[in-house]
Amino acid sequence: MRSCFVLLFASLLTSCEAQGTIEPIGFVLKGRDLLLKLHADPPEGVLFVDWKINKTVTLVRFDPSGKANVLHSFTGGFEFPENKFSVILKNLQEVDSGVYSAVAVTSTGDKLVAEYKVTVQGPVSPVELTVDRVDSRSSESCDFHVTCRTHNSHISSTFKCFKGVCSQEGGERPELATSEASLQVYLLNSVIICDHSNKVHWTQDFFPAEHLCPSKRDPSLHPGWMAAVCILTVIIVVMIVVLIVWLYRQMKIISSKKNLTEYISKLTGRTLTPEQDEHLLQLCET
Repeated sequence: MRSCFVLLFASLLTSCEAQGTIEPIGFVLKGRDLLLKLHADPPEGVLFVDWKINKTVTLVRFDPSGKANVLHSFTGGFEFPENKFSVILKNLQEVDSGVYSAVAVTSTGDKLVAEYKVTVQGPVSPVELTVDRVDSRSSESCDFHVTCRTHNSHISSTFKCFKGVCSQEGGERPELATSEASLQVYLLNSVIICDHSNKVHWTQDFFPAEHLCPSKRDPSLHPGWMAAVCILTVIIVVMIVVLIVWLYRQMKIISSKKNLTEYISKLTGRTLTPEQDEHLLQLCET
């Protein structure tokens, strides 16, 4: 089951990446690109359009024809698509978080034509789910305690299972692992999930709950099976003993016949005929 979950998560990530490296406005994963464009065409008589960060620093200025002039450097640099007055910010980092606005400058005054609040977040660290303790009350029920850990935080929870149905004890609240990132452990479809996530990235570890507390007794331990195994074992042992006794008697008979044959031949000075030898064997068996 674990491998099935891994393949599912990998396919989801792949499909997201296949859509392109330009992230939507809002929360952006560190290292990705961001497209900024106008909400509407600039007004008539525009002198130029400025893209600013935090309303103070002008990054790029466009003339009315759409030709760009870079006025301030940017961490990852710029790209200019075919869309007029649009700009792509490359390789965003956390320091690039802020409010990006486009201002159309006219002879009658300035007009805000686009504004975006952008927060750049890095990927969250991996998590590890560990089972600290399992308390079995019977063959059909148990309690177990788990801990979900990152490199600098952890959260624990207790679960109960009875006849294959598991539930979380209490429902502990998520803990903050880093700024604007949550760490939580919960039960979903009999799978315990340890989740560390922020707005743009997540990591998970998980474990099937039924592996910790079996819902049924092992059929091999059923009393009927155990009785059948015991009876079969006794029969086999008896057969082996009978075979050993029979072989021992046969060896003893053969040994007695040989000794008697040699004794008679020595007394008479003659070798016994086959008929005499067979008669002697019958005497030994009796």
